Amino acid sequence: MRPNFSKAKIGVISTAMLLSIQIQATPARAQTAETPEKLPDLSFLSKPVQSTPLSEEEKVNVGVYKKCGKAVVNIATVTTPEGYYYNIMPQEGIGSGTIISKDGYLVTNEHVVGASEMVRVTLFDGSSYAAKLVGKDPSNDLAVLKIQAPAGKQFDCIEIGNSSELEVGRKVLAIGNPFGYDQTMTQGMISSLGRTLRTRNNRMIKGIIQTDAAINPGNSGGPLLDTAGRMVAINTAIFTRAGQNSGIGFAIPANIIRSIVPELILHHRVLRPDIGILALQETPAGVRVIRLASGGPAVKAGLQGPKAGIYRMGPIAIRGVDISSADIISHVDNVRINTQDELLTYIEKKKPNQVVTLTVNRNGTILKIPVKLSVNSNEQ
Repeated sequence: MRPNFSKAKIGVISTAMLLSIQIQATPARAQTAETPEKLPDLSFLSKPVQSTPLSEEEKVNVGVYKKCGKAVVNIATVTTPEGYYYNIMPQEGIGSGTIISKDGYLVTNEHVVGASEMVRVTLFDGSSYAAKLVGKDPSNDLAVLKIQAPAGKQFDCIEIGNSSELEVGRKVLAIGNPFGYDQTMTQGMISSLGRTLRTRNNRMIKGIIQTDAAINPGNSGGPLLDTAGRMVAINTAIFTRAGQNSGIGFAIPANIIRSIVPELILHHRVLRPDIGILALQETPAGVRVIRLASGGPAVKAGLQGPKAGIYRMGPIAIRGVDISSADIISHVDNVRINTQDELLTYIEKKKPNQVVTLTVNRNGTILKIPVKLSVNSNEQ
C-alpha cells in the first residue's frame, strides 16, 4: 500500500514552490543602466559524469533487493485492532507478507491477519489481489495465505533458509512496508539469539532472533534475509516505548516456519497434543488447576479444578468457588513444573494419544494420574 498524501499535512516544500515564494516576497528592483554581471562558467554541468562503481557490500545489498523485493507484499486487513502487550508491540491490521511459492502461498504474522478470513495484498508493481486465509498458529504468531489469482499466474518467491546456522554479528537485511512505504529495505546484524516472545494467546515463542535492522509498524510479516537472499526469519515485533524503531527488533526463526507452514497448508492448523487444561495458577508447590476443558483428557483422567459451592461470611451466604481445593500439578513424567508454559511446552513435544503421568497434590495427598492426550481443538 502506498502512502496517501492527499490528506496529510506534510512540512515539505519543493524547490519550485520555494522559488515562487521568493519571487513574490522580493520587491522589484529599479531598472538601471548598469551592465549585468558576467555569469560564471557552468560548462562543467554539461560534462558527462562517470558512474561510481559499487562496493562489494553494495553489490550484495543491491543483489538481495533485486532478488527478493518482488516477493514481499503489502497486506491490508478489513479490521485493524492494535495489539499492545507489555512493551512488545506487534503491528496489527496492516503489514507485510512473504511469498514462498510460485503459485501464491505466502507467510505472515498471525497478528497481522487478526480475525480476517480474507485480506488484500498489493505487489511490488501496484497490482492488488484478494488473499484467503489458509491457516494460522497463534502460538507461533504465524499465518499462511493464498493469493487468489488467475490460473497459471506465477509469482516471485523467496527461499526459506536455515536459521540454525545464524550467529551473532552476521549481516541481515529486512524488506517490508514500514508506515505503508512499500518495498523498503534496511540492514543490520544479528544482535542476539535465543530470545523469547509472548504471543497474543499468552504463549512464549522460544529461539527468537534479535536484530538491529530497522523494523517499524508495517514491517511485521516481512522477511529477514541473509546475504544470499534466503529468508532466515520473519520480522514480527519491536521493543519500543514510542511506537517506532528503537534498534531492537524480533523475528521468528526460519526453522519454526519450516515446521509450521506445511501443517497450516495441509490441516489449516497445527495438530498439537492437548491435555485439556485451560488455565493454571502458579504456586510455590507447582501449578494449580483453575479451569479444565469440558470432556477433555484431564477431566476424563480425573483431574479436579476448583469446587463450586455456597460459602457463608457471617450472616451472608455467597455463591463462589474454592480454588484451594483444586489439584496442584508439581511434575509431568517426573519433570518438575513451575509454570503453565513449562507444562504446555512439555506436552507439545508429545504426540496425540500418548500418555503422560501427572504428579498431583490433592489436599495434601500425592497422586499419580495418567492422562491420554488428544488432538488440540482449533486455536483462536
